[in-house]
Amino acid sequence: MHAIEVSIPSFRSEGSNIEKGYTVFKIEVLMCGRQHTVEKRYSEFHALHKMLKKIIKPLEIPSKHVRNWVPKVLEQRRQGLELYLQTIIMENEVLPKIFLDFLNIRHFPSILPAAKTKSCNKLCMCTCIVLQIHLMYVSQLFADMFSNMVIEGVIRGIFYPDFQPR
Repeated sequence: MHAIEVSIPSFRSEGSNIEKGYTVFKIEVLMCGRQHTVEKRYSEFHALHKMLKKIIKPLEIPSKHVRNWVPKVLEQRRQGLELYLQTIIMENEVLPKIFLDFLNIRHFPSILPAAKTKSCNKLCMCTCIVLQIHLMYVSQLFADMFSNMVIEGVIRGIFYPDFQPR
């Protein structure tokens, strides 16, 4: 199992008419406790699928030829695309770079599955400890140059990204 989770919680239609309109799918990517969002059109999923078929055996993606503006059909397509992404993650020991690029994952801690890396949480914990030690060292060296408020803000930004000051 990889230390990455994906879901497609929603979609939206773009364009004013059926001939020129298209659907955008919102993909939420969770990796090591950090989440980001990517928006992709069906044509981008289709291009990914064509490239992945050359290197792995992915699940088939939902049909390209559907009546795009029917909400029930779009919901089925959303569910199918979500399953498609999740299956690639679950069934492949090594995630292809093209797949990681599609999800805008630039710095995957390890392309190996979490089982081989002893879990992403431990890797993230080690990275956080090293960063904290480095920041403590920097803060001691430059205590006169930086106010404690700036150093505290940097540490909070790295270790507590969801922190909201009062």
